[in-house]
Amino acid sequence: MVRGLRGATTVLNNKKDDIIRETQKLLLDMVCKNNIKVEEIVCIIFSTTLDINEVYPAEAARLLGWNSVPLLCLQEAFVKGSLQNCIRVLMLVNTDKTQEEVVHVYLNGATELRKDLVDN
Repeated sequence: MVRGLRGATTVLNNKKDDIIRETQKLLLDMVCKNNIKVEEIVCIIFSTTLDINEVYPAEAARLLGWNSVPLLCLQEAFVKGSLQNCIRVLMLVNTDKTQEEVVHVYLNGATELRKDLVDN
């Protein structure tokens, strides 16, 4: 069965090192909390707000050695007053977990996006 894991984080600065570091932290937290092996990842879709443009967040996955995982980067739709400096992730994985067992991960300022999931 394929399930979608959601995650998001924010960066303080639009700098390559910050984007890579925070994206890697998010990805590793997502696989750890869901007990996922890299070979179980079907694909990862990243989106960024308009203010993040120094590096593709997919580079963070490549630097982790996730070279066989299909990756796609998109720009998040701009909505007035929405969270800035945000990287969102949709990771599709092969798993036997139910929807209720999947742990979605929101870090840094992105906890504002899903206050109902902060304790996860």
